[in-house]
Order: sequence, then structure tokens, then C-alpha cells
Amino acid sequence: MTVWINGTLLADSDARISVFDHGLTVGDGVFETVKVSGGVPFALSRHLARLRGSAVGIGLAEPDLGGLRAGIADLLDAAGRPDRARLRLTVTGGESPLGTMRGSGGLTAVAALGDWAVIDPWCDVVTVPWPRNEHGALAGLKTTSYAENVLALSYATQRGGGEAIFANTAGNLCEGTGTNVFVVSGGRLLTPPLTSGCLAGVTRGLVIEWAGAAEADLPAGALGAAQEAFLTSTMRDVQPVRAVNGQPLPAVAGPVTRRAAEIFAARSAAEPDP
Repeated sequence: MTVWINGTLLADSDARISVFDHGLTVGDGVFETVKVSGGVPFALSRHLARLRGSAVGIGLAEPDLGGLRAGIADLLDAAGRPDRARLRLTVTGGESPLGTMRGSGGLTAVAALGDWAVIDPWCDVVTVPWPRNEHGALAGLKTTSYAENVLALSYATQRGGGEAIFANTAGNLCEGTGTNVFVVSGGRLLTPPLTSGCLAGVTRGLVIEWAGAAEADLPAGALGAAQEAFLTSTMRDVQPVRAVNGQPLPAVAGPVTRRAAEIFAARSAAEPDP
């Protein structure tokens, strides 16, 4: 396996970053996960734009998106343009003194490929007792400070779930640890707005554009009360929710979910960089 670090392709056994890298010591970094299908990264422009926005949002210098694009192309070429893969892009604050103060040595940029695991046809979800802070400094940013998500997902898996769902401090539905949430209520397809504190998911945005979903503040209980619901993410695409906290929803992959999934599959196949 080959890894790209700051412009250089390396065997994964030779890939190194400093133990003083701020991304390692304090989680000072941002990242993107990109689906590779047929050797082509899907929606790469949107992912790179969000990476830049997240970096700027936490006060990092703007990443060199052109350099990242070139590095991704070189990495995929070195890997033989795999038919199915997960591409991980990470940008950190770089080598810094121990502590929270950033150094002046420049960013660390990494691109790596991994397996694209088979996704279940549905997901059971569990709500967690810790709210997302929609007013926090990291709200809506895709940072490497993921310990809260790791803890929440562990809580959900211990209770038979495949994803954890957060409400926010206002008591409204927010997001999953790595997903956005859509519910069908009264025949309408709805998802929490970005003001709820959720991440502006790339798949979320495309489903809103392509399937005609609307944003709405929803109470946390709206998920369990929905006629049908689904999760979206880069690797899941559109994944139906089967049960919430052990209670089955009335329709699993109901008509609205099926339509959204079909539209997304068709449009994404026709437009690799929408």
C-alpha cells in the first residue's frame, strides 16, 4: 500500500509523521473521507471545498487544494486505480511544541487509501445522552477531534446499534457520529438544518438538491416517531433506518427512502464530480 505525505509517495511501512505533530498531540486537524468508485474519487470538489472550510474554521492556513488533487491522482495511479476504495485526506497543524500552541513549521497533509467495507442494507440507531453543542467552536466542522464520536458509537454498539444519534442543546435532532439524518413525516422528507450543529455532509447536500428534501428544526423524538427514516454519508450513500432505540419504524426502506436512494444512485453514477 502507498501513502502520500506532503507531496511524496511512500510505502505505508515508510510513511512517518513527527510524534510532535499537532494532529497527534491535540487533535488539531481536519479530514475528509472520499469514496473511490471505478478508480475515480466521487464528489472530490465538494470534499476539498469542505476540507478548506474546516481548516480555515479552526484557524489553520488554507491547504493547497491543487497539490492535494495532484497527490490524490498520483496515489490512485500508484494503487492501480482501484474499483472500490476509501480515500482519507487529513490536514493537521504540523509539528508544534507540546501543548496547545501551534508551531510555525507548516501543515502536514496526508492521503491514504483503505478498504471500502460492505454496508448493511439498513441500520438500527441509538440516541445518546450527550448533546451536540450547536454553538461550540467546532460546530459544523469536520475535525480530527473525534473522541466524542468514538465514545458515542461505542455506547450505541453496546446497545445493539450501528450508529449513534445526537440531539443538540436545544433538544432538537442533530446528526450521527458520521452521518446525517433524514426523516419522513406527513409525507415530507426533512433533515435538520446546519444551524442545528450538524455537519454539512456532502451526501446530505446532494440528497437535498436531487431528491427535494427540506431543512427543518425537528424535536429529538421526531426520529423515533417518523414513518420512515434514513442516514446519509459518503460510504453509506442512502441507508434506511430499521429501528430507533430498539423500536422498529413503520416502514424500512419505505417509498420516500427508496426514491431518494434510486435518485442518488443514478445521479452519482452519471456525475462523478457533481
